[in-house]
Amino acid sequence: MTRDASGSGLDRSPDTLDRAFMALADPVRRAIVARLSRGDATVNELAEPFAITKQAVSKHIQVLEQAGLVTRSRDAQRRPVHLDAAALERLTAWIDQYRLIAESRFRRLDQLLANDTSPQEQAKKEELK
Repeated sequence: MTRDASGSGLDRSPDTLDRAFMALADPVRRAIVARLSRGDATVNELAEPFAITKQAVSKHIQVLEQAGLVTRSRDAQRRPVHLDAAALERLTAWIDQYRLIAESRFRRLDQLLANDTSPQEQAKKEELK
């Protein structure tokens, strides 16, 4: 992924985010990511829990690769798949920026609701002063 203008490494381009979220929209791919969070695995190992072909699992891995969420390497005859934790961190950071904004708004709303007086009552109090 490319760096944003601040150089933080967070690529927030819509295309990059779209690919990542579309890749994670599929339950099989989410299960693959969950498995890879415990450690690297081969296509055969990743295919074990699914009632689909190894070719189908390979296609799912390709989608995750194109989204920048996983990588593959070669270790002699083995081709392990690796989760790119930094890519997940970038997605989390993108989500967190909006979560923080929403939480701030909810805190302000909570403060308004915590006041015992309605806007009309508040206006009457101001008139009496």
